[in-house]
Amino acid sequence: MLRELRIKNFTIIDDLSINFETGLNVLTGETGAGKSIIVDAIGLILGDKASSDMIKTGSKDASIEAYFDNKNHPLLKALDIDSDDGITIRRNISAQGKGRAYINDTSVSLHTLAVIGEGLIDIHGQHEHQGLLKKDNHLLFLDSLAGLTEDVVSLQALYNEVIHLRHKVNDLKERIRERSQRIDFLRFQINEIESANLKNGEREAIEEEMKILLNLSKLKESSEIAYSLLYDSEGSCLEQMSNAALRIRDMLNFDPDAKELLDIVESTISQVEDVALLLRKFKDKYDIDPQRLTELDERLDLIKRLEKKYSEGIDGILQYRQKAEDELKGLMLADEQQEALEAELDAKDNELKAMAEGLSQKREEAAKKMERMVVSELHELGFQKADFKVDIKKRDAVTASGIDNVEFLFSANPGEPAKPLIKVASGGELSRIMLALKCIEIKEAIGNRLKAKGERTLIFDEVDAGIGGITAQHVGKRLKVISNNYQVLCITHLPQIAAMADNHLKVEKVMGKDAVKVSIEPLSGSKRQDEIARMLSGKITDVSLKHAKELLDV
Repeated sequence: MLRELRIKNFTIIDDLSINFETGLNVLTGETGAGKSIIVDAIGLILGDKASSDMIKTGSKDASIEAYFDNKNHPLLKALDIDSDDGITIRRNISAQGKGRAYINDTSVSLHTLAVIGEGLIDIHGQHEHQGLLKKDNHLLFLDSLAGLTEDVVSLQALYNEVIHLRHKVNDLKERIRERSQRIDFLRFQINEIESANLKNGEREAIEEEMKILLNLSKLKESSEIAYSLLYDSEGSCLEQMSNAALRIRDMLNFDPDAKELLDIVESTISQVEDVALLLRKFKDKYDIDPQRLTELDERLDLIKRLEKKYSEGIDGILQYRQKAEDELKGLMLADEQQEALEAELDAKDNELKAMAEGLSQKREEAAKKMERMVVSELHELGFQKADFKVDIKKRDAVTASGIDNVEFLFSANPGEPAKPLIKVASGGELSRIMLALKCIEIKEAIGNRLKAKGERTLIFDEVDAGIGGITAQHVGKRLKVISNNYQVLCITHLPQIAAMADNHLKVEKVMGKDAVKVSIEPLSGSKRQDEIARMLSGKITDVSLKHAKELLDV
C-alpha cells in the first residue's frame, strides 16, 4: 500500500510530504485547496503523461516520489529490480521536456511505470460515474464484473478474422466479375511483349550501332585514308619501312650490331601489316546496307513504346510480363480459390456465431447475479426500495462485442418500473450506482483472490459528489467496509464520510504575499472535530461542533 508521497514544485505545491495509513484515509479541505492536485501527482507516479506546464512557476523542474510497502513484487523481479524493502517510485519533470522515471533508483520507461502502477493503485475519479450515461459502456461494465473480458477479446479476434475473410471473398468475386475482360487484356499484354522478342542489353547495342551508322561517311573516309597511308598508296608507311629494312640489311654486311635494328624494323613491318588488315575489315564494315539504319530506328521505337506502356528498361518490361503471367494464372484458378475461401468463411462464421451465443449465455447468467448484487449494494447505500435491471436484447447480426445489446434499467422509488438509467438517474444516484459497481468489483476480486488483502490502494476522488444526508452516511459505511480489505484514499466534502476515517488529512491553501503554499495536516482530537464542524455548516459554531461530535461518536 502507499505509505508516503512527496511532491516538489508541482503546479501550486512547493514542497509537500504526506503519510498514509492502513484503512480509510480521508482528505478534506476547501474547494481549490489542492486535493485533486495530489491525485494528479499520484497519476504521474502511475505513468500519466506529463508536461512542462505542471512545473511550479519559477522552478526548473518538478518531482513526485511515492513509497509503497509492497515487497517482492513479481514484475520487478522480472526486471531484476530488488523490492525486498518496498517500492519507491520517482518521477521527474523537466522544463526542457526531458523527464525521467525511476523505480528503486533504476531508470524505467513510462510504459513500465504504468504496468507496475496498475498493480498498485486504482483511481476512481469524480466524473467516472458519467460513463454510466453512455449506453455502450453498460456492456463493458457487465463483462468486466462478470470476468468475461478475455472471452470478449477472443471473440473480437475471431470477428476480425471473419471480416478479413469476407473482404477477401468480396474482392475475389469482384475480380471474377471483371475476369473475362482482364484475362483478354493480360493475354494481349503478354503476347505483345513476347512477340517483340526482347533481349537484355539490346537497346544499348542498337543505340551504339546507330551512332556508327549516323557517322558512316566520316568513318568510311577516315578508315580509307588511314589504310592508304599505311599500305595502299605510293610511298606508304609499309613501303617506306620495307626500304628502310633493305638499307639495314646492307649495314649488317659490315656491322653485326645492326642485327638488333633489323629485328625491330621487321617486327614493326609485321605490326603495320596487321593494322592494315584490320583497317581493311573496318572499311568493309562501313559498307553496310543503308536500310539497316531504318530497321534499327524502328526497333528502337518499338522498345521505347513498350517501355512507356509497361516499365523502364527491357528488364523492367520482362518483369512486367512475368507479373502479368502470374496474375493470369491466378485468374484462371479464381473459381477454385473462391470455393475454398467461401468454405473457410462459412466455417469461421459458424464458429463466431457459436462463440457469440456462448458468450451471450454467460452474460445472461452474469446479468442475473449482477442485478441481485447491485440491488443489495444500493440498499446498503440508502436505496431501500431501489430496483436495478440488466436489459439484454439480441442483435440481428454478430458484432465485435457479440450479439448482445445491453442497457441498465433503474428505479429509485417503489411502484415505479425500472427504466433506462441514462434517462431517469440523477447525478447523486449515478454516483451511488457507480460506487455499488465498484463495491461488487472489489468483492469479486477478493472472492477470486485476484488481489492480496491490503496490498492494493484504491483512490476515490469525490465519487460522493451530488449526495448528502443519510445517503452520505451509507456511502461512508461502504467505503469503510472496502477499507477493511484495501487501503482507501478518499477525497470528500462530506462530513459523514470524513468522520469514518482512520486517518484524516486536511489540505489547506495559504495565500502569502508573493506566493501560494499548500499544506497538509493530520487531524485528531479537537482539530478533527473543528474540521468536520466546518464541513457541516461552512463555519465552526457550537451547533456544528455538537453535530461533529455526534458523527465522530457513531
